[in-house]
Amino acid sequence: MTSATNTREVEPQTLTENEDLLRIGQAMTRMRLLTGRRMIGRLAIQSVAPGLELSHLDVLDVVRRAEAAGEVTVGTIAEMLRIDPSRASRIVADMVARGVLRRKASQADARRIVVVLTALGQRLLSEIQAQKHSVIDSIFADWASEDIERFSLLFDRYITSYEQVVQTRLKETDD
Repeated sequence: MTSATNTREVEPQTLTENEDLLRIGQAMTRMRLLTGRRMIGRLAIQSVAPGLELSHLDVLDVVRRAEAAGEVTVGTIAEMLRIDPSRASRIVADMVARGVLRRKASQADARRIVVVLTALGQRLLSEIQAQKHSVIDSIFADWASEDIERFSLLFDRYITSYEQVVQTRLKETDD
């Protein structure tokens, strides 16, 4: 380790031996910057719903995904987004005021309040999804269909392995 930077020194020959892994690491850094800045979401907001914020897109996506498993509460949204319930409540209240979400009594327990997409919310989700697909289509416009198919399978495999490694490492640190 170097004292000034607290990083390990890497032998130059190691880098050339692992050129593919180095290229993957560099591409991951570039992708992290793009996803960290939420570029597709920002483009979708500009095109579809300039008044919305990125947190609104997150909530729309969570509600869409969670509805498949049952009723969605503010607590569900907070848990899935890993945010404080009071923050989730404020975001949901704003979205209700904008007519994107609606609160209603739970069918399973009338004492509970659930959150559902309105017609406007469903339309926004569809339009945002179309924007996302448009960006992805543009990225792959000059790729051969065989390359796209191969990449989709490899990328899914990569992300699945990534998730498994992260979960394993998190469990190891919890133990």
